[in-house]
Amino acid sequence: MRGNSRGMTLIEVLVAFVVLSVTMAAILQIFSGGMRNARLAEGYNRALFLAQSQMASVGQEQKLAVGESSGSVGDGLHWRVTIDGYDDEGAVERYALTQRLYQVRVRVDWHAGDGQQRQVQLVSLRLGPAK
Repeated sequence: MRGNSRGMTLIEVLVAFVVLSVTMAAILQIFSGGMRNARLAEGYNRALFLAQSQMASVGQEQKLAVGESSGSVGDGLHWRVTIDGYDDEGAVERYALTQRLYQVRVRVDWHAGDGQQRQVQLVSLRLGPAK
């Protein structure tokens, strides 16, 4: 046997290949998880933007009155605006108020890339006419 070996044995090459394979698998797993989270975050951002837009239109473009409206946007987002009278324990009638509180709820639903149904919901109180 030679005491001064200048190459790697087959076992050393196989061990290096296994270590490289395990490392690459871990890196690809982390990368794909990051991409999945980025797609999910993009869906939430789009839904939140639509919900904020619908909330801002209540009292401006959409009449502030008890009722419900809904619609959808071409990229799979479905929205619903619900306006209810806020429970004021009869203060409007008791004191003959001309204004009252309304609870405005905006919900946006969509199917995420992972096949699950997702939703964003915003709730706010608005002051409007007591009709």
